[in-house]
Amino acid sequence: MSGHEPRTPYVPNENPHPWRRYVALGDSFTEGIGDPDPTTPGGHRGWADRVAEVLGAQSDDFAYANLAVRGKLIAQISDEQIAPAIALNPDLITLCAGGNDVIRPGTDPDEIAVLLDDMVTRLDRTGAALVLITGIDTNFTPVFRPFRGKVAIYNENVRAIAERHDCIVADQWGLKPIQDPRFFADDRLHMNPLGHHEVARMVLRALNVPNELQAMRPDPAPRRTWREARSEDLVWARTHLVPWVLRRLRHQSSGDDVAAKRPEPMPMVLPDA
Repeated sequence: MSGHEPRTPYVPNENPHPWRRYVALGDSFTEGIGDPDPTTPGGHRGWADRVAEVLGAQSDDFAYANLAVRGKLIAQISDEQIAPAIALNPDLITLCAGGNDVIRPGTDPDEIAVLLDDMVTRLDRTGAALVLITGIDTNFTPVFRPFRGKVAIYNENVRAIAERHDCIVADQWGLKPIQDPRFFADDRLHMNPLGHHEVARMVLRALNVPNELQAMRPDPAPRRTWREARSEDLVWARTHLVPWVLRRLRHQSSGDDVAAKRPEPMPMVLPDA
């Protein structure tokens, strides 16, 4: 015998969820960039909105705030979002931070994790349920594949921090279906609506909240010639990569003049079907 106990099968929770005030913290991933929706605050929906929609539909007394802002580094999230989040008295918090730091050349995932641990320590004092989200496995994308090792090291730090503080972990690294370009927007960095939908399903599963969200299948990948693929790469580099690099060189951020889309907890208005 191996000495290992068999894994307990997943059993959906049949009881109502206990949360009444949810606050989401982070960067563009949590803000919802790549999932445009002009009917929502800020013009972007995203996985956190989708999670809040499910939670709100199951409670008559539920409010949701989203303090995430695109382009923010982990130190900025710590300085600008943690204190306001605590002041909102949440009983559920999701935190995904450090991704923009990890993909910067020369950064140390262990040093980034020190900041994450401090943030979690401060949030832990609220008594709220705290969800940490690991980074995605970038092996599927040539552009970000070189950072795969750093992401993996950072994820191990995330899991260790979660263990110390009794946090819930939503494991994006293990979410294999989204590791496919068809789940990403044209900029190849942010998820499209399909990707945000799948992340919402992952987070709800981590929270053990029953829901009716079904897995979504992308359209088949179009067949392209080598020349067509290279042409698309050149357009992407000119449209998205070069501006991103220039912002890094100028120490600018896409979120420099952007405010949080939901700074105060508000009830969720469900989108039209």
